[in-house]
Amino acid sequence: MTQKPYTGSHSLFQSLEHEGVETIFGVPGGAILPAYDPLLDSPIRHVLARHEQGAGHMAEGYAMATGRVGVAMATSGPGATNLITPLQNAKMDSTPLVAITGQVGTAAIGSDAFQEAYTTGLAMHCTKHSYLVTDAAQIPDIVHEAFHIAATGRPGPVLVDIPKDVLNQKTEWATPTLAGLPGYKPPSSKGHPKQIKAAVSLIESAQRPVLYVGGGVIRSGAAAGLLAFAEAANVPVVTTLMARGAFPDDHPLALGMPGMHGTYTATTAIQRSDVLVAIGARFDDRVTGDVDAFAPSAKVIHVDVDPAEIGKVRNADVPIVGDARLVIQALLDRLLEGREGAAPPQRTDWFGQLGVWKREKPLAYDQPEGGPIKTQFFIERLHAMTEGDAIVAAGVGQHQMWASQFWRFSRPGNWVNSGGLGTMGFAIPAAIGAKAARPDETVFALDGDGCFQMTVQELITASTENIPVKVIVFNNGGYGMVKQWQNLFYGGRLSAVDLGTTVPDYPKLAEAMGCVGLQVDQPDEVDAAIDKVMAVDDRPVVLEVVTDRDEMCFPMVPAGGSNDNIVMGLEDL
Repeated sequence: MTQKPYTGSHSLFQSLEHEGVETIFGVPGGAILPAYDPLLDSPIRHVLARHEQGAGHMAEGYAMATGRVGVAMATSGPGATNLITPLQNAKMDSTPLVAITGQVGTAAIGSDAFQEAYTTGLAMHCTKHSYLVTDAAQIPDIVHEAFHIAATGRPGPVLVDIPKDVLNQKTEWATPTLAGLPGYKPPSSKGHPKQIKAAVSLIESAQRPVLYVGGGVIRSGAAAGLLAFAEAANVPVVTTLMARGAFPDDHPLALGMPGMHGTYTATTAIQRSDVLVAIGARFDDRVTGDVDAFAPSAKVIHVDVDPAEIGKVRNADVPIVGDARLVIQALLDRLLEGREGAAPPQRTDWFGQLGVWKREKPLAYDQPEGGPIKTQFFIERLHAMTEGDAIVAAGVGQHQMWASQFWRFSRPGNWVNSGGLGTMGFAIPAAIGAKAARPDETVFALDGDGCFQMTVQELITASTENIPVKVIVFNNGGYGMVKQWQNLFYGGRLSAVDLGTTVPDYPKLAEAMGCVGLQVDQPDEVDAAIDKVMAVDDRPVVLEVVTDRDEMCFPMVPAGGSNDNIVMGLEDL
C-alpha cells in the first residue's frame, strides 16, 4: 500500500500535538475536510458539535475550566462566521482560544467562491491576531505563535485560516519557533518598583480601602496570592462577575459582587472607598454605573497586564502594568518589608460600617411555601446539597445574576459564564467543554428557558460524546431580564418577551436527545429533584424548574445610573 504523502493537514495535527492539545471541538465541512483525515490517526479527541457556535463555546468552557488554550475547528464561509460570536465572547472575557478554519483554495479567494468568506477580515476586531496561511511550511510556526499569543499577556482568541489547497500541499515538519514575533512582547513584569512602593504607601495609609478584583486575577493564576495579600493588608475584597471564585465568598473580608446586580455592601463599599485597588479589572460599565459618580473620593491603583485598559475609563493615581500574580506578590513583599513585623491597620470604623451594611441590606427573596419556586431558592438548595463542589456554567440574564449572588464560590475555575458580551446560549456548550476538560468533576449548566432554546441542540453532542453534564432549565416562560426592564422602564408594555411555559416539553425534548428528562414545580420537591439529578452519572440529565414568572432580580442599579442609587426592591422605585 502506497504511503500517503505528508501534507499541511498532517502538519496541522502534529503542530497541535506539539502544543499539548488533547481535545478540540469542531464541525467538518468542505474546505476543512482535508484536516479531518489525519484526525483519525491523532491521539487528539475531537468532540463533534452540532453547530460551530456551540463548538466555540465548548472551547471557551474548556479554557475557563482549565486555564489552558481551548481549540475550535470549522470550515469556511458559514462555518467560520458561526465562530464569530465565540471569538468576540472570548475577546471580551480574555479567554485563551485558538480557532482553526478552512478556507477556499488560494486561487479562488476573492472570487465569491462557494462557501467563501473574508474570515481574517471578519475576525480582525474580535481576535488578538488572525492568520491566513499561504504555505504549508508555515503551519508549525503559525500554530505555535497562535498558542503563544492566545495564552500570554492578556489572554484571548487567535484565528488561523487555512485554504484547502494549503491543507493538501506536500510539506515537511519543522520544529516551530517564535522567530516571526519580534514585536510581540506582552508585559510579564511584577510592576515598576516605584509604583509598587507608591501603591503600598496608599494602601497602608487608607482608612476605607477596597480591593476591586477582576477576571484577570483568575486568568493569571493569582488567587492564592490575592488571599495572602488581602489578609496581610487587611483590606475587604469585591469580586466582579468574571472574578467569582478568585476570593472565597465565606472569607470575612469577602463582600461579594459589585455593580448593577451586585450586593449592596460591595457596591457601596466601592462608592465610599478612599483607596480603590483594581487588579485585573477593566472598570466595566456594569460595575461603574455612571462613571462620573463612581467612587468619587477614591485614589485609584490600577493593576493590569494590558496597558490599554489603564486610564481607559477611570484615571489611575498609581498605574501598574504587569502580570497580576507577579504584581500581587511584589505588593505583598513590599508591604511586609515596610511593616517590619508590625500589625496591619485595623480600620475598625470601616469594618464596622461594612458589617452594618451586610446586616441591614442583605441579599433577600421570599419563597412562598406553596410556590412558585424562586430561582434563588433553588440555587441555594443546589449549593447546599452539593456543598458547592461543582463547576457551574451559566447562561445570561436573571438566572446568571442569581447564580453569582447565591452560589458561594470558594475556588477559581468553577464559575464559567459569558460576562462582557452577554451571550445567551453560552451555558450548555460551555458546560460540555468544561466537563470534557475535567471529567471527574460535577458540572452544572444553569440556564434560563430563553438561553436554553438557543443552543439546545448541543445536548445531542453531550449524549453522543458521553459527556454527562447536568442541565438546570429555569422556566419562567420568557426573557426574564428583558421583561423586568420593560416592566420597570417601559410602563409594563411587554413586547416580544413571552416564550410560554408548555412548548417545548423540556423533559420529553431532553429524552429525545438522549438525556434524562425531569421536572419540578413545587418548592417542597426541590431537594428530591436535586437528588435525582445527582444520581444520574452515565448520561446528561435535564431538570426543568418551573419558576415564578414575575420575579425580578434585585439589587439593581438602573443602567447609566449612579451606584449611590441602589434599588433593593420594588418599594425603592
